[in-house]
Amino acid sequence: MIYTLIQFFASLTLLVVIHEFGHFITAKMFGVRVEKFYIFFNPGFSLFKFKPKNSDTTYGIGWLPLGGYVKLSGMIDESFDTEQMNKEPKEWEFRTKPAWQRLIIMVAGVVMNFLLAITIYAGIAFHWGDTYLPFENAKDGMEFCWSAHEIGFVDGDILVSADGEKLKSLSEEEFRKITEAKTVQVERDGAIVDIAIPDTFMAMLLREGNGFAFYRVPFVVQKIIDGMPAAEAGLQADDRLLTIDGQSVYLTQAVKQIASHKNKQMEWSVLRGADTVKLTVTPDVNGKVGVYMKSPYDLYEMVHVEYSFLESFPHGIKTAVEKITGYVSDFKYVFTPEGVQSLGGFGRVASLFPDSFDFHAFWTITAFLSLVLAFMNFLPIPALDGGHILFVLIEIITRKKVSKEILLKAQMIGVAFLLALMLFANLNDVFRLFK
Repeated sequence: MIYTLIQFFASLTLLVVIHEFGHFITAKMFGVRVEKFYIFFNPGFSLFKFKPKNSDTTYGIGWLPLGGYVKLSGMIDESFDTEQMNKEPKEWEFRTKPAWQRLIIMVAGVVMNFLLAITIYAGIAFHWGDTYLPFENAKDGMEFCWSAHEIGFVDGDILVSADGEKLKSLSEEEFRKITEAKTVQVERDGAIVDIAIPDTFMAMLLREGNGFAFYRVPFVVQKIIDGMPAAEAGLQADDRLLTIDGQSVYLTQAVKQIASHKNKQMEWSVLRGADTVKLTVTPDVNGKVGVYMKSPYDLYEMVHVEYSFLESFPHGIKTAVEKITGYVSDFKYVFTPEGVQSLGGFGRVASLFPDSFDFHAFWTITAFLSLVLAFMNFLPIPALDGGHILFVLIEIITRKKVSKEILLKAQMIGVAFLLALMLFANLNDVFRLFK
């Protein structure tokens, strides 16, 4: 848990700094005075703050980790500082700058988050390359959720294509192709079978909440824990479990059966090399036998693609565009009953990070969150960058500034809406803990 939280706060801090730096640097570029640059919010007090000599800007860290902000002189924002707005405008204030400059300042945060995502994806491609497990290499096929079974998928099916377009591997992009397709083609017992995908399939999956599918793999031992039931029964590394009490099993079924046989003998048939060995195994009081199993990535042939430094940047752009396009496409489900129930707050976001520090996972998740932050901030909601952008665009089109009173009321409504949404999303996290 501690590593999860460390990674979550490290990622959040980086995203906030980069986003707000976009506003900061463009404001400085156009001669707008930046009064504050804060990581996290500081209602009442700050954890840390300092103001360099001959600087107009106070830098600080707040105690409320809901984002961050830069305070620009002469701008109505979430601080609701109207005192300054009642004074005579100064040349270094945001409100005195041309509309196109104010537009750039507001857009800069979103742009910086998108550029950060591209940079991270490019760095991942250059350093680690792209490693994946093609569906055709997973010879045991897939295991599917209940909703997938309902429309015709069968455990062991090998995913082939969606509306004739070849499916590559288990990923969000390929999953989206499946949910948006009319028909999906699978290989079943050596034959190609068409499965019709209903328009309601995504809603079914959201309602169930168990994902779509995962690789079906045999129970193959990677490591034995000394002193545990598996070791006492004589199980060895690389043994493949064939049957439990005479019934053929794959990893998922085996784990469930083991958990249900606390202190009860089980008759195992395992493949050891070319020989079949019979073992009697008795799980402990917790339903554990003390083995680490091999993952699909250990059992099947993986594909690895490397990228040169120059190749990594086009790949980073392509990945970022695919991710944000997919996220925007999925956003429509937020407005469905199933989507509303799936909304999550900080707990949901934090749970994306593993409970051990993994640089590849950290950067992959951070890049995606950067895109999410960019998109959410671009929404035309008052109090978000998108709300400010909307009002500047209205000014450009009508050639008339939106009144201070309207801006203030809109900001209040926007803040209230965002706080209510945040409360709802975080309450969803709490309710999921008790399900």
